Amino acid sequence: MPASLLERLPKPYDADAMFEAFAGWAEDRGLTLYPAQEESALELFLGSHLVLSTPTGTGKSLVAVAAHAASLAEGKRSYYTAPIKALVSEKFFALVEIFGAENVGMVTGDSSVNPDAPIVCCTAEILANLALRQGADADVDQVVMDEFHYYADPDRGWAWQVPLLELTRAQFVLMSATLGDVTPIVTDLRERTGREVAEVTGVARPVPLSYSYVDTPVHETVETLLAGREAPIYIVHFSQAAALELAQALSSMRIASRERRDEIAEAIGGFRFTTAFGKTLSRLVRAGIGVHHAGMLPRYRRLVETLAQRGLLPVICGTDTLGVGINVPIRSVLLTGLSKFDGTKMRQLTAREFHQIAGRAGRAGYDTAGTVIVEAPEHEIENSQALRKAGDDPKKLKKVVRKKPAAGFVTWGRGSFDRLIAAEPEPLTPHFEVTAAMLINVIARGHALADMRRLIFENHQPRARQYELARRALGIYRTLVTSGIVQTDAAGNVSLTVELQPNFALNQPLSPFALAAIELLDPTESRSVAVESGPGAGVGSGHYALDVVSVIEATLDDPRVILSQQQFAARGEAVAAMKREGIEYEERMELLEDVTWPKPLEELLAQAYETFAASQPWVRDFALSPKSVVRDMFERAMSFAEYVQHYQLARSEGLVLRYLSDAYRAIRQTVPDEAKTDELRDIIEWLGELVRQVDSSLVDEWSELVNPTVTDDTPVVPPAPPSILTNKRAFTILVRNELFRRVQLAALEREEELADLDPDVDWGAFLDGYFGEHDEVLTGPASRSASLFSVSESGAEWKVEQTIDDPAGDHDWRIRATVDLAASDEAGEAVLHVDWIGRL
Repeated sequence: MPASLLERLPKPYDADAMFEAFAGWAEDRGLTLYPAQEESALELFLGSHLVLSTPTGTGKSLVAVAAHAASLAEGKRSYYTAPIKALVSEKFFALVEIFGAENVGMVTGDSSVNPDAPIVCCTAEILANLALRQGADADVDQVVMDEFHYYADPDRGWAWQVPLLELTRAQFVLMSATLGDVTPIVTDLRERTGREVAEVTGVARPVPLSYSYVDTPVHETVETLLAGREAPIYIVHFSQAAALELAQALSSMRIASRERRDEIAEAIGGFRFTTAFGKTLSRLVRAGIGVHHAGMLPRYRRLVETLAQRGLLPVICGTDTLGVGINVPIRSVLLTGLSKFDGTKMRQLTAREFHQIAGRAGRAGYDTAGTVIVEAPEHEIENSQALRKAGDDPKKLKKVVRKKPAAGFVTWGRGSFDRLIAAEPEPLTPHFEVTAAMLINVIARGHALADMRRLIFENHQPRARQYELARRALGIYRTLVTSGIVQTDAAGNVSLTVELQPNFALNQPLSPFALAAIELLDPTESRSVAVESGPGAGVGSGHYALDVVSVIEATLDDPRVILSQQQFAARGEAVAAMKREGIEYEERMELLEDVTWPKPLEELLAQAYETFAASQPWVRDFALSPKSVVRDMFERAMSFAEYVQHYQLARSEGLVLRYLSDAYRAIRQTVPDEAKTDELRDIIEWLGELVRQVDSSLVDEWSELVNPTVTDDTPVVPPAPPSILTNKRAFTILVRNELFRRVQLAALEREEELADLDPDVDWGAFLDGYFGEHDEVLTGPASRSASLFSVSESGAEWKVEQTIDDPAGDHDWRIRATVDLAASDEAGEAVLHVDWIGRL
């Protein structure tokens, strides 16, 4: 076996010996260093900063490995940062494979693994907060910043700028395929640190690109590329809906040969396509068509990536997310347009965005060239088709009516395409903000006034903007003094009066507030206590466990797609109710303005937030946002698939799962053990198992980070999650929810939906009999009590019974069912059939 890179590191350190060791290791792995890689490695080994702006496919990741190796050889500490957790996680496991688990750590806002390791992987915000708190004295000798063009991001750019300003001892490696002119950054870095800065830019791609602008319909363009053996093809859309729509349209074509389809089927094997979108994806990938976008479940995205890496998918329809850290090897990039909606308006792509996407074409080691094609606008394609159909006939040509772009359409053309090809990426525009959290972190290290003054007046902003930041910092400082968090002694020294928690202002900055809010809830009372006594005081809902869930949900980032669909559904129900009440149209429209998504404990949390902010003003940097996704799903007793279907979220099921996973981790980590009642523990177990059964990769990823293992036996497709029967507590909750869902439907007298669940049961007779005795079916917290549910385990089945909570308290109406354990294990959810319903 060839020696590992770790075994080759020279002792004592020597730049020439380091280069020989690195080059030899690369050669043993079958890698021949490009000239740009050799130059970059030499500059790093000699101690220079490095700005590496070379095209995609030129091996920037290998240069990053060289940087970490040099730092390790010198007994120093290096950090790798990236904009997204998924990329950080990917690099963590890659570096563990090269340097060993004991030498690599990972730190995120919700977990940390081996945080004292000599190589640490983290998001940019983690390192920025470390730099703010410890300044130049931080134990950071080297920083590798991947996707450095995020320096220009309006919201997050500060996190890429702060380390450059504060970590003056560190050696920096700034990497991106699309940096543009970085002269101001290079000059500042050289002057600030006194260290030389090497620039490796403008390198020719090892796989050159050819560019084409076509006015043929996209399916014809795909046929031409396939016939010319220019697959795999990544078709770029700027909406998830458009990507799926085209994938389905292409499925009528013969994309893959019979032999290729057989290979795909064999590779997929017993992979579980459990959701509605999953069943669509199963049909598409078996035809050789992949779909790839951020709204998919992680295991579906990983399946597509793995099949693509095996060369099994000739066509992949996706969004422009492939521009950041997505490992999908492709021969040709086909853009369906050159304009996009950026969240505010429609606009043409920037040169940076275009080159990030186009640069993915061409596979090093496989292709001699990559192909980039742009489709003309739809109206231009239709006009070209009409002209081709008319041919050279003057009469027919005269009759052709040229179509115009739709109103408001941001068009593009061949000229736009040519300009983007020739354009250099736009200069990086720096962004910087001052927040209370930033000020507190700087004050915590001492020398606050001098450090903050330097941070404000030596950052990369224009002078006018610096004065704005100075005024904002002064205002925040006065607020901190007034609240008693900051004090000034007789000598003018500024210090904190409180001790900061270790992860202050990281990914869950509102966790301290959540702890304070949870203390306001009384788990021993039938109702949660008021925030304060007196008129208008907010109270909990009477369900302590779900109130705790609502507190945590209010501190999480908003899943805008889910909330929009919740609001849409709520407004639909409100309109129907108002129509029944005879409310006129104009008044209905006015009343609808107040209908939004569910916001449990909104008043209580607002009061608690103001009380907390009075003594901890830094919390105002982070918005509180009451919402109900976990709680809504639990109260509706819905499975993941049912919830996605109910709110029509099939294209965003990955976002739904990511939110549920984040909520699961936040509840587990934030809520103290002493605040966890049995009912809350049940909900936590239910939520964790629900996430695991839908896509175990999110929960398993977290577990893997806590107890990392790296093997060479990477499966072709993600393995199935562990048996749902393994976690008996969680499975029991799933069974209870299945039964209670029937109680909720009975309360709403939804006879048809009940019949869909249990076609062999006479729900009509049950409802007639029950409502002949009682006015309503209760569904509140008491109705969910474990005392109204019983289970009897017997071999391969469970016998379960749910008692209906009636207003009279007679409790003599029951639902009895059998749980099929084998079917539940197969389906990954509780499978039961109702045996009997009625009155005792």
